[in-house]
Amino acid sequence: MVQRQFPNARELAALMQFKKPQLDAKKRRLDAAYTIDDLRTIAKRRTPKAAFDYTDGSAEGEISLTRARQAFQDVEFHPDILRPAVTVDTSTQILGGPSALPFGIAPTGFTRLMQTEGEVAGAGAAGAAGIPFTLSTLGTTSIEGVKAANPNGRNWFQLYVMREREVSYGLAKRAAEAGFDTLMFTVDTPIAGARLRDKRNGFSIPPQLTLGTVINAIPRPWWWIDFLTTPPLEFASLSSTGGTVGDLLDAAMDPTISYEDLAVIREIWPGKIVVKGVQNVKDSKRLIDLGVDGIVLSNHGGRQLDRAPVPFWLLPDVVREVGKDATVMIDTGIMNGADIVASVALGAKFTLIGRAYLYGLMAGGRQGVDKTIEILSTQLVRTMRLLGVSSLDELNPSHVTQLARLQPVHRAAVETAEAAPARPRAAASRSRSTSAAKAAEGAKAAGSKAAAGAKK
Repeated sequence: MVQRQFPNARELAALMQFKKPQLDAKKRRLDAAYTIDDLRTIAKRRTPKAAFDYTDGSAEGEISLTRARQAFQDVEFHPDILRPAVTVDTSTQILGGPSALPFGIAPTGFTRLMQTEGEVAGAGAAGAAGIPFTLSTLGTTSIEGVKAANPNGRNWFQLYVMREREVSYGLAKRAAEAGFDTLMFTVDTPIAGARLRDKRNGFSIPPQLTLGTVINAIPRPWWWIDFLTTPPLEFASLSSTGGTVGDLLDAAMDPTISYEDLAVIREIWPGKIVVKGVQNVKDSKRLIDLGVDGIVLSNHGGRQLDRAPVPFWLLPDVVREVGKDATVMIDTGIMNGADIVASVALGAKFTLIGRAYLYGLMAGGRQGVDKTIEILSTQLVRTMRLLGVSSLDELNPSHVTQLARLQPVHRAAVETAEAAPARPRAAASRSRSTSAAKAAEGAKAAGSKAAAGAKK
């Protein structure tokens, strides 16, 4: 029987330690975030709907983004037991330089609309963490401004080919002069995708006030105070900023972009060049054979062609074809450090985060971006230690199984049909009629036999 006694005040004091209240509201909400999803929840609460949905949404039915995230969830890890990973080295060499972690910050457009610190917060946080930062052609901080925010870190520049080619060439030259070491030549945006959330929200640049906008802003006064009391948006390349994001992209981008443009940019750019937006094995192999420094398997975060290939699914096939020494990178759908581990295990040399970074930015500015990097880094290290690996080089395909939900239809029949010579329409029609007649006769005969058998 349990012996009971009166509580001892000294013993209770030792057992009950009250946590000191955190008076800094920003630190308090960021301390409560343990995952990127937690940061997303905070971001949604603090950001006007139109700006949040621009970040959070993707094209049309948002199928590509949903599949990309599901692909990472459908991973089974296979740990190596009795292999202590007391310390873990997450550093890597990518595109001729170091990175303390196997991920960097992806290019994002209109970033200061999400939160006014924008690219300055992203570049500063990346520099402090020792990882690369990528400035978008549609960034809202100048090339020189990003360099000032991250003077000693690695800065990359993402380039769109514009209708006015000289604009694109000029941006590439400015980035080179500012010391950016890598250019990310983006090929998946000849026109804008159908981003329906933006259309439904009436999202435009600059923001247009409507009754709905005002009502949505009432519980978020801090966002509007920041927006109205900080310098106006500065775009790296656009001189005209009226209309929806889709309107701006369609007006600026050139659907005639080709391999000739890639050749011209390679002549202009003195550093490393990477092609972003690759979505099949054939193009991957061709680009590597052409001698580009790397490729990024990407469907633009699901924001362009809906139902586009999922980069993570495509990764093993591409690595097998181009060779494990080629620089293959991946983005789209990364929300956990374990996603990064799985990508590296299947052959990715590096990964890029977009929305995860922006959720942190919206949740808490520069401190929020620092929190994003901290969360992903912690998850990354913990996953590696649980797998029993001490460095990125030890990760390999044996550590990962991609579980299948959507199985592609077997292509043998399709390839046979494509290889067959075309027949005249009339002949094809007659053939179908003959086949149908034969099938009917066969069915009739089978029915007669069955009836005869039943009588017996």
